[in-house]
Amino acid sequence: MYKHIVICGGSCRGWPDQLLGGLPNVYLYAANNPSESILAKRRGYGCLVSYNVPPYARAGLYKELQSVRGLLSELLERRENVEGEGQRLRAAAPAVPAAAPAASAAGDGEPVEPTLEAAVIQAVVAAGLQKDLPFPSDVQQAISAAGDDVDAAAAAGAAAFEVEGFEDYAGRLRSYLAELEATLFSEGLHTLGQSPTTEELRGYLMGCFEESALPEAAIDALARGRSVAEVLAQCGSESGELREQLRAARETVSLLERNVEEISGMLRALNGEYVLPAPGGDLIRDGAAVLPTGRNIHALDPYRIPSQTALQRGLAAAEKTIEGYRAEHGEYPETIAVNLWGLEAIKTRGESVAVALGLIGARPVCEATGRVARYELIPLQELGRPRVDALCSLSGIFRDSFANIVELLDDALARAAQSADEPVEQNFVRKHYLELLEEEEDEEAALSRIFSNAAGEFGSLVNERVVAGTWERDEELGETWASRNAFAFGRQQKGVSRAKVLDKLMSTSGSLVQLTDSVEYGLTDIQEYYANSGAMVRRMSDLQGRKVDALVVDTTQKTVAPRKLDSVLRMEYRTKLLNPKWAEAMVAQGSGGAFEVSQRMTALLGWGGTTRFAEDWVWDQSAARYVLDEDMARRLKESNPEAFRNIVGRLLEAQARNLWNAPEDLLERSRDGLHRPLMSMGSFIVYIRRKELQRDQEEAERAQTAERPRRVSAASGRLRQGRGLPLGARRGGSVSHLPGRVGRWRGGEGIAMPASISFHLFE
Repeated sequence: MYKHIVICGGSCRGWPDQLLGGLPNVYLYAANNPSESILAKRRGYGCLVSYNVPPYARAGLYKELQSVRGLLSELLERRENVEGEGQRLRAAAPAVPAAAPAASAAGDGEPVEPTLEAAVIQAVVAAGLQKDLPFPSDVQQAISAAGDDVDAAAAAGAAAFEVEGFEDYAGRLRSYLAELEATLFSEGLHTLGQSPTTEELRGYLMGCFEESALPEAAIDALARGRSVAEVLAQCGSESGELREQLRAARETVSLLERNVEEISGMLRALNGEYVLPAPGGDLIRDGAAVLPTGRNIHALDPYRIPSQTALQRGLAAAEKTIEGYRAEHGEYPETIAVNLWGLEAIKTRGESVAVALGLIGARPVCEATGRVARYELIPLQELGRPRVDALCSLSGIFRDSFANIVELLDDALARAAQSADEPVEQNFVRKHYLELLEEEEDEEAALSRIFSNAAGEFGSLVNERVVAGTWERDEELGETWASRNAFAFGRQQKGVSRAKVLDKLMSTSGSLVQLTDSVEYGLTDIQEYYANSGAMVRRMSDLQGRKVDALVVDTTQKTVAPRKLDSVLRMEYRTKLLNPKWAEAMVAQGSGGAFEVSQRMTALLGWGGTTRFAEDWVWDQSAARYVLDEDMARRLKESNPEAFRNIVGRLLEAQARNLWNAPEDLLERSRDGLHRPLMSMGSFIVYIRRKELQRDQEEAERAQTAERPRRVSAASGRLRQGRGLPLGARRGGSVSHLPGRVGRWRGGEGIAMPASISFHLFE
C-alpha cells in the first residue's frame, strides 16, 4: 500500500527507493483502473498483474417496484378492455348518438374500480418514485390537502388527475421502471484466477453486447460453449452482420475463460519472468481489447486527449448543461464547475476535458502526428452564446498524470480572460478575471481556474471525517474540501494556495458536472464521489445560501444526458443497495461482500452530510434488508462483525443527525433489531446533539441527581472531536437518560451490560 505514503519520486531519496530497495514490486490491480495502476508503475516500479471485473447482471424489479408495474399493467389491460368494448358497441349500433366517454364502464357492464388509479398513486408514493416523477402541481396539492390519511390522499390525487394526464403519467412511469429493470450492476465480486460460470458468462455478454442487439438465445448459446456456426444455425440466419457480432462475442467468451492466467501472470512476476503487456480499460467500453487479464497493463497517450469521440460527447454535455440551467433559471450560468479525474479521462479518452473546453468555447488543434498542440478559442459569433467560466477541480492522479493538459487548459483559459475585444456580458471568464483584479488579486491569481490538492497530496479528507464521525455541522465537510483543494495549477503555478479565488468562483457557480465512467462503480459505491463532488456542492451551497445542483453524465450510455444528482442517487440505490438481487450476490461473497455493503452505508451517510440527500425510504429499506431481516443480519455478523457493526452504527447515526425520520413502528422494532446486535457484540453507540447534551446536563445539575451521565462534562473536549467515550459499567448498573438515545439500562433482560458505550457529539 505504498501508494498512500509516497511523497516524492524519481530520485533515490524518494520513498519508493527507500522502501523497496532491490525488491521486486508485484502489484495486483483491477483491469478497469489503469489510472491508479500507472502510479504504481511510475512511482514504485510496479510490475502490474491485472484481474477481471465481477460479472454483470440486470437490476430487475422487486417489492414496491413490482407492485407499481403490476398495477400499471392491470390499469392498461382494463382500459384496453373498455376501449375494445366501446368500439364493438359503436360498430353494432352506428345510428346511436355518441355518449360521453364511459370512463366508469367496464367491458362486462360493471363499473371500473374507482380506486385503481388511487392504488397506483399510493404505490408510487410508497416506493418514493414521486421524487423522480413528480405529480402535476394540482394533483400534488390535492394529495397534500388530504392530510395524513394515505388512502384519502391517494383517492384525492386520483380524482384531481385528468384522464389524459394520468395516461401520460402512467406512460412515463412505465418508461422509468423499464430503465430501472434494465440497469446493469456488478453481481458480487471476482475471484482471482477463477474462470466464469455459464451464468456469469451470460452476464458478461449481456453487458458487453447490449448495443449490438444480439438475440438473447444467441447469448445463452454462446455462454454454454456453442460455436458461431451452431448459433447461426439456431438463429436461422446467414446475416453477415450477425456473424461478425457472434464472432466478437465468441472471442470474448474465449478470453474470459482465460481468467486462470491471472494466477500464472502473478507467478511469472514473482519468478522474475516477463509478464505480457496489455491496455487497461473498461470491459463494456473497450471490449476484448482489455482481455485476457493477468497482464502488465498500460494506459494511453496523454497528448491525444480528447479523442474525436470524447470531444463530441463532451461538447454535447457542456451545451446541455448550459441550456438546462438557462431553461430553469432564465439566464446563462456564469460559472460551471467540472471534475477532471484520471480514471475517467483514461477510460473516456477525455470527455471531462471536452466539457471544460465546451464551457469556455474552445476546441483542440492537432499537429500532423495527431497530437494536441493547443486549444483555440471559438469566435463568439460562431459560438452563439457567452463563454461560461470553467472551474476545473482535478484529482491528484489527473494533476500528476496529465500535466500537459493542465498547461493547455490554463493557456486557453488565460487567453479567454484576456480577450479585451469581447464584452464581459459575453465572456464570463473575462468578467471574473477583471473582478478579481479589482479585489487586489495579482495577475496569476486572477487567471487561476484549475485547482487540486497541494503538490504531492491526494484526497479531500472528507471521507475520513465521515468514516470517523468527526464532524458536527454539515458546513464543516464543505470547508474541509475547500481547504484541501484550494491550490492553483497551470503553466506557472504548481500548487499555489488561492483560497479566496476558489471561493469567488464557487460563489458564482451555477452547477457542478461529474462524469461517471463505469458500470462496476457508481456514485453510491465508493467514498470519493461524495467526498469530492458532494463536498464541493456543499461548499458552493453554503457560499451562495441556496442549494446548488450537481449534474451527472453517465459516459457508459450511448446518449449524452446530464441528470440531476439526487435522481441518479435514487436510481442507484434502487438498483443496488436496496435490490435483493444485488444484496444476495454481495452477501454470498462472505467477509468481502459484507464489507462492500458496509461501505455503501457509509457513503449513504456521506451523501446526506454533504448534499442533504435524506430520503426516508432509502434508510427504511436499508434497515429492513440488512438489520431487521434476521437471516441477513446473522450472515453479515458471522462473516464480518466489524462491517455489520458499521451498518448498524450508520443507521443510528443517520437517525441522530436528522437524515432519517424513522417511522414509529420501525423505531419500535429497532430497539431489538438495531440496539441488541451491537450490545451482543459488546458495545453500544450513542449519538448526541450538543444542545441536547447541554440541556441534559443542566437538568441533571438542577436535580443534583447521582445518576447524571458520568464523566460526560469532563470529556466534552474528546466528544467534540467525535471520539468514543468508554464508560466502565457492570451488570445491573444504570446509565441515566441521554436525550432519547439509550434511556435507563437495567441488567437482567437476557443481555449483559455492554462493555463500552461510545458517545459522539455534534450540532
